[in-house]
Amino acid sequence: MLVHLHVKNLALIDEMEVVFSPGMNILSGETGAGKSIIIGSVNLALGAKAGKEYIRTGAEYALVELVFSLNGQQCEKMREMELPVEEDHTLILQRKITAGRSVCRANGESISAGQLKNLAGCLLDMYGQHEHQSLLHRQKHLEILDEYSRSETENLKKQTADGYRRYLELKEKLAGFSLDEEGRKREADFLRFEIEEIEQAGIRPGEEEELSARYRKFSHGQKIIQCMQEAYEAVDGETIGRAVRNVESVVAYDENLREILEGLSDAESILSDLNRSISDYMNEMEFNEEEFKETEERLDFVRGLMAKYGKTEEAVLLNLEEKKKRLSELEHYDELAAEAKLAFKRQEAVMEELCEELSKRRQKAAGILEERITAELLDLNFLHVDFKIELRRLEHFTAQGFDEAEFLISTNPGSIPPRPLFEVASGGELSRIMLAIKTVLADTDDIPTLIFDEIDTGISGRTAQKVSERLSYIAKRHQVLCITHLPQIAAMADTHFEIKKDVEDGRTTTRICRLKETEQVEELSRILSGAEVTDKVRESAREMKRLANEWKETAKK
Repeated sequence: MLVHLHVKNLALIDEMEVVFSPGMNILSGETGAGKSIIIGSVNLALGAKAGKEYIRTGAEYALVELVFSLNGQQCEKMREMELPVEEDHTLILQRKITAGRSVCRANGESISAGQLKNLAGCLLDMYGQHEHQSLLHRQKHLEILDEYSRSETENLKKQTADGYRRYLELKEKLAGFSLDEEGRKREADFLRFEIEEIEQAGIRPGEEEELSARYRKFSHGQKIIQCMQEAYEAVDGETIGRAVRNVESVVAYDENLREILEGLSDAESILSDLNRSISDYMNEMEFNEEEFKETEERLDFVRGLMAKYGKTEEAVLLNLEEKKKRLSELEHYDELAAEAKLAFKRQEAVMEELCEELSKRRQKAAGILEERITAELLDLNFLHVDFKIELRRLEHFTAQGFDEAEFLISTNPGSIPPRPLFEVASGGELSRIMLAIKTVLADTDDIPTLIFDEIDTGISGRTAQKVSERLSYIAKRHQVLCITHLPQIAAMADTHFEIKKDVEDGRTTTRICRLKETEQVEELSRILSGAEVTDKVRESAREMKRLANEWKETAKK
């Protein structure tokens, strides 16, 4: 559940704190007051595209913070994503937007946009005019059907998706067996040449690095000798030897010199060892022209081989194994092609069986869903309606099976047969159809928070009353946040917020306040009347609120 919203320096909002409640949370206000900014800020916190234009004029950054109280399933999702889970099951989502970038955090830990999108899917659902319009696209219809039948189809859908991946792999493998005999012979001959070249090279891991080090030593031999000669002369022990003898001659007169003498003696010993090591190195170092030439040639050869077959020795050797494997395939081409064809046919049969079973379960669920959505549509003031879900078989497999779903509707049964939604449904009808679907799904939907952004578009009167009752029904099982202009819906509020736009010191600011019971009646009066609020309007608002409360009490029983 969404518990708290904190917004700072976002568009018209200076700083705002909102504490939401369970049940129906209504947000209302004058047109242009900034209701869309409130919902937009939630969207931003959940990963919507953000730019510097969202930052309030004069501010350096914008900040949106959401606080959720998580259920067990949401906590498990957090753990799967390896995100920190608080003991009190609280999630704090924070997004800070600056001119150059935006940073997202979950309980203080930075998360990527992909992680945020994945997490947002289990926190809340948002329904607005865009979501209503999505009903015009057939792919949305199959999603809705599968969501309704999830308990029956979820595991089977996973099996189908896994089977489809295997199907594509085998299909691609089979497509690789398309060479004719002449083509196979040419490729096999070339592979034998490359395999022989690599094997005869005798390349080994780390060889290029060893050869490079040896080549550098040979190339700079003269400079090495010169520098080592100077180093030998610099650590000549004669000077420090005199120092040792001088201190020895006077140490008997002052025991405090004993420590200095020991240090000098240690230094003399170290320098003597270094001197011998340098001398031995110079004596052993000889420039061998033949060895240098062999090293140079081998280094050039190894680098050439790596340029041709891989950036490292390990990559070259791996390439060798792959070429051997491919050569073996070519040498047993017909046999392997037959095996690939058989494996593909078997997987094709598996896919057919999985998709057939998935389709049967969808058909069964579609019949039940048709009846439930039809009942909801009638309750939402569709006087006559015939709602159908048509499943058609595609000519190919997909990760979702071979079904294509489409919602059909007729509001004049008997005279006009059901037709696709995009052909017959108006904007107001689409919003009611989406609400009917959401009402049916409310019993099985695990997402605790639902946001409805102006779902009342294109409806009024008795229809508006029916929509308000459906929203209240959903709010019994979910937390609902609803932006509305209709008094019938606003009257159903368990918690009511008014959004206002004020001008302070020449700057426009959007504010939100939680309304008391008497203030709710006043806001209902404003929505009912428009410009002038009379005593009769207030009486109508009180009556509307009373009837809404009575309906909610009756619905609880």
